Amino acid sequence: MLYAKIQNAKVTDTLLHYEGSITIDEEILKQMDILPGQKVQVLNLNNGERFVTYVIKGKKGEIVLNGPAARLAYPGDTILVLAYKWVNDEEVKNWRYKIAYLNEKNEIVKIEERSA
Repeated sequence: MLYAKIQNAKVTDTLLHYEGSITIDEEILKQMDILPGQKVQVLNLNNGERFVTYVIKGKKGEIVLNGPAARLAYPGDTILVLAYKWVNDEEVKNWRYKIAYLNEKNEIVKIEERSA
């Protein structure tokens, strides 16, 4: 089930010659309960690309696509980052997830909780 969504993140850089991953501002990760090394899905609103990668902790405002993912966006592109977790049948009944809305500087302006 979806448990965390980062909405309207702006790609700040791409680093092709890197091991591969997405670097995300550490504060955003903390607020959304996303861990370094965790698998996430990334959706690019500019070109429709969708891909799966893992998270690396970054500095304030950083959203960087590394390795092969660097070919799937340009700095300035708007992306969504989705994190999922396994839940049991009982948990699904009252499932809620969080959405972090970011501004142009990749700062959280609002966190919303929704029912599944």
